Amino acid sequence: MIRGEIINYSLRNLKKRKARSFLTILSIFVGITSIFIFVSFGLGLYNYVNDFSTSTSADKLMITPKGVGPPGLDDTFALTDKDVEAIERATGVIEASGSYSDAAQIRQGRSIKYVFLNSYDPENPLIMELFNVDVVEGRVLKDNDNDKVLLGYNYLLENKIFPKSYELGESIEIQNTSARIVGFFAPLGNPQDDSNIYVTNDYFKELYPDKTGYAFIIARVDIENIDAVIERVEKELRKSRNLDEGKEDFFVQSFADLIEQYSSALNIIIGFILLIALISIVVSAVNTANTMITSVLERTKEIGTMKAVGARNSEILSIYLFESAFLGFVAGCIGVLLGFSISFTAGTILDNLGWGFLSPAFPISLFLGAIGFATLTGAVSGFWPAYRASKLVTVKALRYE
Repeated sequence: MIRGEIINYSLRNLKKRKARSFLTILSIFVGITSIFIFVSFGLGLYNYVNDFSTSTSADKLMITPKGVGPPGLDDTFALTDKDVEAIERATGVIEASGSYSDAAQIRQGRSIKYVFLNSYDPENPLIMELFNVDVVEGRVLKDNDNDKVLLGYNYLLENKIFPKSYELGESIEIQNTSARIVGFFAPLGNPQDDSNIYVTNDYFKELYPDKTGYAFIIARVDIENIDAVIERVEKELRKSRNLDEGKEDFFVQSFADLIEQYSSALNIIIGFILLIALISIVVSAVNTANTMITSVLERTKEIGTMKAVGARNSEILSIYLFESAFLGFVAGCIGVLLGFSISFTAGTILDNLGWGFLSPAFPISLFLGAIGFATLTGAVSGFWPAYRASKLVTVKALRYE
């Protein structure tokens, strides 16, 4: 245990060297602030992904055609009702449903925007389960709603898509036709999805009579044997589309595959950013070590005097080790407070801009871990100078000039 008199002595020494102590703290807390910000946003994204992976989406497969651009814009290898039937024949598939998608022109007065118009079968709304979305106002689409639409959340807000927001029962102009609004989806967390419009498959075909195929097909499957089900779905589709193995013009992915791809990309990005932040911490550790070495040189005669009056090596070691660890602790506290302030402010701004899925997370372990890491960084970087100070020979230290 470090005695109170050692702590008081160390604090007086740090106070006496305010400028050097401040610069050492500054070099550490900049790195801790960076780490806190990136980790908090990374944890927020991981939580967002985890919410999906534990939702009703886990037992879904998404089948998309190969093509250029987002699904629905390229009909080269379009999926059809025949493909839906082939998928449902595969053992382990419970049900399947196709969805159309295309860019749509919407108008409010003189203002024109272009958004994505998606469709689904109201009797089999697997798309809503896949994306884990609920209706926040109004109702879902029914089978005969051929002139009605469901809107994304941003249509409820002024100056998000149009200057004026929409209400239930109002009409919105889509592809130069008028459709009545029956509901609004809850926010999904990004402007793209929250500006989408949803209609029934039948109404979509009225709006786009030349559309030849689905943008994607969603299938509910037996989750216990999902890999085997994927193989059987691919086999049935190859047979239906007269394709050889290895020459598929479609993709079959489980929701777990999509989440894994997203998580892998996220891991690489977060890892790269943390590497940069850790380099900053290494530089901080070198600065701390340099500060402590300089402190030992400046106080060599003082160390000799302390030893001459009976100070033990362990006490000298404790003094310098405490000083370096304390600098790290203070830097960690400042870094955490600054990092939290920046992350919280940025998260609020992003949420107001419609990017709610980017909101940071602040578990207590992040605060404690960042402060502990900073304290450990200070202690480790100051250990060697502290050890050297404890091993100084008393007579030589007293004669040092």
